[in-house]
Amino acid sequence: MNRARLVIFNAALGPLDYRVPEGMRVGPGSVVVAPLGPRQIVGIVWEAERLPASEVPAEKLRPLVDVLPVPPLRAELRRLIEWTADYYCAPLAAVARMVLASGGALRGPSTTTEYRLTGGAPERMTPQRQAAIDALEGEQATIRELAGIAGVSEGVLRGLVNQGVLEPVLVDCDRPYPPARADFAVPELSPAQAEVSARFVAAVEARSFAPFLLDGVTGSGKTEVYLEAVARALEMGRQTLVLLPEIALTEAFLRRFEDRFGAPPIVWHSSLKSTERRRAWRSIAAGEAQVVVGARSALFLPYANLGLIVVDEAHEISFKQDDGVRYNARDVAVMRARFERIPVVLASATPALESLQMAESGVYERLVLEDRYGGARLPAIDTIDLTEEKPERGRWLAPRLVAQMEERLARGEQSLLFLNRRGYAPLTLCRNCGFRFECPNCSAWLVEHRFSQRLACHHCGHETPPPPACPECGELDCLVACGPGVERIADEVAEILPDARVAVVTSDTVNSPDKAAEFIAQAEGGAIDVIVGTQLVTKGFHFPELTLVGVVDADLGLEGGDLRAAERTYQQVAQVSGRAGRGEKPGEVLIQTRHPTAPVIAALAAGDRDAFYDAETEARRHAGAPPFGRWAAIIVSSEDEAEAREAANRIGDTRPRVEDVHILGPAPAPLALLRNRYRYRLLLNARRSAQVQDVIRDWLGALKFPQGVRVTVDIDPYSFV
Repeated sequence: MNRARLVIFNAALGPLDYRVPEGMRVGPGSVVVAPLGPRQIVGIVWEAERLPASEVPAEKLRPLVDVLPVPPLRAELRRLIEWTADYYCAPLAAVARMVLASGGALRGPSTTTEYRLTGGAPERMTPQRQAAIDALEGEQATIRELAGIAGVSEGVLRGLVNQGVLEPVLVDCDRPYPPARADFAVPELSPAQAEVSARFVAAVEARSFAPFLLDGVTGSGKTEVYLEAVARALEMGRQTLVLLPEIALTEAFLRRFEDRFGAPPIVWHSSLKSTERRRAWRSIAAGEAQVVVGARSALFLPYANLGLIVVDEAHEISFKQDDGVRYNARDVAVMRARFERIPVVLASATPALESLQMAESGVYERLVLEDRYGGARLPAIDTIDLTEEKPERGRWLAPRLVAQMEERLARGEQSLLFLNRRGYAPLTLCRNCGFRFECPNCSAWLVEHRFSQRLACHHCGHETPPPPACPECGELDCLVACGPGVERIADEVAEILPDARVAVVTSDTVNSPDKAAEFIAQAEGGAIDVIVGTQLVTKGFHFPELTLVGVVDADLGLEGGDLRAAERTYQQVAQVSGRAGRGEKPGEVLIQTRHPTAPVIAALAAGDRDAFYDAETEARRHAGAPPFGRWAAIIVSSEDEAEAREAANRIGDTRPRVEDVHILGPAPAPLALLRNRYRYRLLLNARRSAQVQDVIRDWLGALKFPQGVRVTVDIDPYSFV
């Protein structure tokens, strides 16, 4: 092979050909270094017949510089990269870049120097040094990473090194992970669990593609069931990938995994230190990593010998990537299993309608766990009609819910209040002139976070401290918080139950595995009486003393233009309801609503999941919505509003006339300004048989746009803002 075609990580350039020097051995999947102008770049060797490019005469080819010391990307992974790029209308280079997610991993074996506290004190203590010492207790990392953890400059830490307060530690970047043992603590399964796990084990042994939908009620022991398939993969020397939707769930899962197998799995998520990412990536590529637990990006790691994929809480919207390559990890996981010829398990108590339809049509094998493990009963569910049982003036919790919380507190049991709205209040305005605080970068209101004394945009991250006076009229002490967030509910609980110990659980307060572990330990140890949380508390947690769940505003998710709003509301409320009564004590759920007769609320109150899914299925079928039709979105954005509007209109004016494809728009997006970019949207609705991706590629490929215009395609969108 004296010519190599490379995928390089610049989509604008496309594939490039290079000459392979004498004595250099490369093949498809090899990761190489190549010259590009005066620079050197990393690329992946690809099959030329699968990657069309302009032929360059052999005498003009520049030679490759080096082959990096990592295993070549396997053919199965290369086919997944191609499929993902094709299906989601994304550049092949952008998808391939996700595979090489750790630049440090591409170098050979090495050591690095990390630092940790010695227990000593500096000769001169400053506030910054004290803050660093307090923050770095138990931490070990590079100077740069420690500076990020402590929130101080690297210079402060280097001063502590010179003073002997921080000591260097030489770390082997590729040290092996402790091995997991399949026979470490084999659980006793119920007959129903044993039957399902036997089916999974047989599929792992068969080494063939087998997609499963594990449909089990909350508390039925789905995790224990699929861990038996993981155990069989371990015995066979094959790797397992378990995808989780939230980083905060990782800590609870890690503990359950270690209890079962005697060692923790390998973790992969965005918060890992660079040395941790390198170590994990190289171990996975070498086939030494046994089990990987990660967020959606773990799906594109270069597993050497993958034998099983599990997608836990497979209905979760967070499996959909909403920037960059806009893929759905649930669906890509099924395709990776297909290319790898292995089983994949989609586990959920509230499966997505698309997954249920795939099972109904026979594509997925549906396995059901109807009962909770160990004789625990599902909680009793009732609604509180807020138009009749009104909270006291200035409060948000109805008297019946408050009375039940008082009972739980008296009995030493725990309560959970669910409201999917972070912060103290979603809107702050001036009672004198009506001024509303709006994000300068987005068409969104600033959310008050009273605990941290800030007004924040949840879309772009803009923050500002609350001013003492209205910026519009100058009136002092005139700002009013409108509507409740979890912080406001927590304040109300503190007023009503002054002796209760309250924990607020959101992505702001539980934003790392360490904080999740601290929360779990406090809840399990009885140090928390009332948990107030967002969707973070709807899944994964098991607290035996939690016997009451109150849904503060069940109608919140039904507002706005989300075409999956009813399904998402059902899933969230059903999942949070499942936190109640998971131990020996019975649980109760109270759902506050202004629309108790709405189909989704009525189905939740009746515990009739099938009735809700049947009604939602018919509504989707009538609308030609997934899973019976296809959606795709085209988002046009620019920092210049006129430029964005003109580009969107050009796209709209050249829309193709294709049978079975209906195109709506362009129109300003509901979030018309996001991160200082003006946005317009077009929505495609098509029959399942329509080749939507080909239509979009032909349509947009014929158009040219100004440099400041960004055109993004979202296949199977979940967000409509």
